[in-house]
Amino acid sequence: MNPTRKRRLIIVLLVIAAAAVAVGLTVFALQRNMNYLFTPSQVEAGKAHAYSTFRLGGMVKAGSIKRSDDSLKVQFTVVDASGAMPVVYTGILPDLFRANQSVITTGHMDGNHFVATQVLAKHDETYMPKELKDAMAQAHAGKHIDESAMPEKTP
Repeated sequence: MNPTRKRRLIIVLLVIAAAAVAVGLTVFALQRNMNYLFTPSQVEAGKAHAYSTFRLGGMVKAGSIKRSDDSLKVQFTVVDASGAMPVVYTGILPDLFRANQSVITTGHMDGNHFVATQVLAKHDETYMPKELKDAMAQAHAGKHIDESAMPEKTP
């Protein structure tokens, strides 16, 4: 093999190696920034244990909201058709946050409760985020979801 062909081959191999490293680093960075959405029953089933940060979605259980008098700390329970997960959040809640409303929280597990760093509430009484509806449907495939537990739709 002559020296110019050898030099070209080395350059091509270096470019391919650099591209592979760049793609690998990009995939690694994207995986660390992804937040997966789980329902309370999926978390109880252990499907979220591999993720340090994830989103928890469901309905806020009626009568479960407890506010601390001296701080912004709020405790509530997020439920789906067959699961319930206690949530602790410190901060200002969205104006639309209330019992029997859909909610998506971002945070992590701390023992047997979820510590939220962000709380998102739905924007009107007939809306449930598509990803939450899909996750709840997957979690309860083959199970009947009690529609009486869902908030009533107003015309």
